[in-house]
Amino acid sequence: MTAAAADERLARVGLLRRLLIRPELGAVVGAVVVFTFFATQSAVFRSPEGIANWLDPAATLGIMAVAIALLMIGGEFDLSAGVLTGTTGLILVTLATRYGLNVWLAMFVSLVVALGVGLLNGLIVTRTRLPSFIVTLGTFLMLQGVNLGVTKALTGTVQVSGLRRSEGFEAARTVFAGTIQIGGTSFRVAILWWLLVTALATWVLMRSRVGNWIFAVGGSEPAARAVGVPAARTKIALFMTTAVAAWLVGSIMALRYTSVQANIGIGQEFIYIIAAVIGGCLLTGGYGSAIGAAIGAVIFGMADKGIVFLGWDADWFKFFLGAMLLLATLANRLVRRYAEEVKH
Repeated sequence: MTAAAADERLARVGLLRRLLIRPELGAVVGAVVVFTFFATQSAVFRSPEGIANWLDPAATLGIMAVAIALLMIGGEFDLSAGVLTGTTGLILVTLATRYGLNVWLAMFVSLVVALGVGLLNGLIVTRTRLPSFIVTLGTFLMLQGVNLGVTKALTGTVQVSGLRRSEGFEAARTVFAGTIQIGGTSFRVAILWWLLVTALATWVLMRSRVGNWIFAVGGSEPAARAVGVPAARTKIALFMTTAVAAWLVGSIMALRYTSVQANIGIGQEFIYIIAAVIGGCLLTGGYGSAIGAAIGAVIFGMADKGIVFLGWDADWFKFFLGAMLLLATLANRLVRRYAEEVKH
């Protein structure tokens, strides 16, 4: 056999081509464009205080976007992720204020509930073969009903408040919802959680056997099963990972505001998916990046606050979301097609 017959995976690919086939390339370009636009239009936007301002919503959105990206790479969706952030926050505040539990214990209970919801979603999807879109839409509606019904029954309103007076609140708030000083500017601790989640997810995807399983089941589940990949366990774990992220975001928001509205998180699930798509995830699964999803969240944070800094009507943010989704989907399609050509 000749050298030409060597394994194609050993073929050298130039730096430019490696960059062009990276799933997060479009998000990086988009982030640079959005930042440049708002930074040239607003001095506040590019100031340390402005950066802290738009990194804050990017952090909480980014935590969920990264988890949703992992699930989408695995070939599934979770439409209950947004409302689950509200469920976990409501459980935390209710147990701490109505039943006198220490905040840390209340957080643990809400985590167990979140894991249970993720496990249930995963089991139903893998056992029944129903589309995850339908399964998690059902979970979304049930959680929405429970959130509203239980909250009204306990308080007579759609809000639970008073967390500040609960035992363990100050310590928990410092860890999950406090601030840190960098160069005289206050940044939310949630940003550090976001960076940690992104780093961990990136390591799992790129450096672990589990990451190979995630890409495999998202690319072709029958083929993955044929080579011994535990497809069902992988997907269940991904749904539970999304639930943990929802718990983390729900806890951060509850500890920050000390109260929770029963309808919080509704509608956010689509924002998470859009951020993941902007970051390079394909709706068909098997392709994407945790870093890309995190950058997608940055784009949202910059646009959300940048529009305010420029004094524009906030309704333009919705137009921006739609435009970014279409552009990202087209870019991802082109990048994926180019990546397949490079392989061959």
